[in-house]
Amino acid sequence: MDQNFDLQGYMTKGVERVVADAVKATVRNPKESAFMLRFAAASRAASKRRAAAEKNGEHVPPFLIASITSKCNLHCAGCYSRCNHATVDSEPVAQLTGEEWLRIFGKADEMGISFILLAGGEPMLRRDIIEAAGERRNILFPIFTNGTFIDEKYLALFDRCRNLIPIMSIEGNREITDARRGKGVYDRLIANMDAFQSRGLIFGASVTVTTENLKEVSSDSFIESLSGRGCRAVIFVEFVPVTEESRELAPGDAEREYLADEIARLRGQYPEMVFISFPSNVYDTTLAMYEIVKNGGLPVGINFDSKNRRPSNTYEDMFHAFILGMDSFAFGLIKAAQIIEDGRIEGFTEKKYESFNTELGQKIRKGEATLEELAAHAADLKAPKVPASGRQEYLEGVLNNIILS
Repeated sequence: MDQNFDLQGYMTKGVERVVADAVKATVRNPKESAFMLRFAAASRAASKRRAAAEKNGEHVPPFLIASITSKCNLHCAGCYSRCNHATVDSEPVAQLTGEEWLRIFGKADEMGISFILLAGGEPMLRRDIIEAAGERRNILFPIFTNGTFIDEKYLALFDRCRNLIPIMSIEGNREITDARRGKGVYDRLIANMDAFQSRGLIFGASVTVTTENLKEVSSDSFIESLSGRGCRAVIFVEFVPVTEESRELAPGDAEREYLADEIARLRGQYPEMVFISFPSNVYDTTLAMYEIVKNGGLPVGINFDSKNRRPSNTYEDMFHAFILGMDSFAFGLIKAAQIIEDGRIEGFTEKKYESFNTELGQKIRKGEATLEELAAHAADLKAPKVPASGRQEYLEGVLNNIILS
C-alpha cells in the first residue's frame, strides 16, 4: 500500500457518495442537499491543507473529540464517568467559554480538521458552545447527547446549522431505557426523533449494550422503529462495569460474537443505515471499515470508548482500552483500503452478482419487475448441475493474506 495513503481522502470520497444519495433522497428538503454539497467541497479543501502540512512535517488529524463540559443532568445506572468523578452535579471549575471554544474551532478549521465530536457530561448543557460550533460550517459536529435538552430552539439551530448532528443515547424499549436513564427519558427521545424526521434533520443513535438488552437492541422491531423515524446511524457501545455488582452486565465473548453476527445481518437487511460496534478484533474492525468506506463513509464519525474485560478494573486498563479501540479501527481502515486496492474480493463480488446488471436485474433492483416476468425468467433457466460455490475458504484466505501482510 502507498505509504502516503490519505485516510481523509477515503472519507472525502465517502462524503461525495453520501451527497449523491442525499440529493436524490432530499428533493423536498433542499437545505440538506445544499449543506452536503458545501461540506463535500470543504472536506476536499481541508484534505489538501492537511496534505500540505504533512509535507512540512506537521501531522494534522481529520478528527477531534471535544469534551465540552463535565456536568450532566442524568444519573444513569452504571455511569463510569460519575463513578470516577469525571462527571459531577456541581458547576464545573475553570471550563472554557463559548468564545474560547469558537477560537479552537476556528483554528481547527484553518488546519484542515473536518470532524469534531462533541461530548460531555451532557454537551447540550453548553448551548453557547453548540451555537459556536454551528458557525463553523466547514466542520461536521456529531453531538453525543442524552437528548433531554433538545427543544424548539435547538431544533431551529439544527435546521439552520446542518453541520450539527445529534447522536442520542437509547438503551432499547421504554422499560429498559427508563430503568437505566430515568423515567420519561424514552418518550422524550422518541418525541425528539419524530421532531427530527418532520424537519428532515439527520440524526443517529448510540446504544449501550449489556447482557440484559443485547437481544432487544439488535432485534428487527427495535431497528425498524429507529429506521422508520429517520435514524441513519446506530452505534453499539459495550457497557463498561464500574462496580462489582455491575460486572454481570458487561458482555462476554459469547455476547460479543452474537452481536457481531447480528450487526452483519442488520447491515444487509437495512442498507439505508450504518451500524457500528467497537471490537478490538482487527478482523472485525477491518470488515466494518470496509463496509463503511464502500457505502459512503460515515460523516458522523466514530465514538471511541473503553471496552474492558471483566477482570480488567483499573483506570490504567481503561486507558489501554481507549488506545486499543483507536488503534484497532485505524488498522482496520488501512487494511480496508488495501482490500479495495487489491481488488480480489471486489472482483469476486461483482462476478457473483453480475446478473443484477442485466436488464431484468436492474428492474428487480428498482422494484419494477413483475411476478409474471420473474416466473417466465425462472421457467427459461436450466437447473445447474452443481450449485455455484461461495468460495468461502478462498475469500478468508485473501483476507488473511491482506491483514497479516
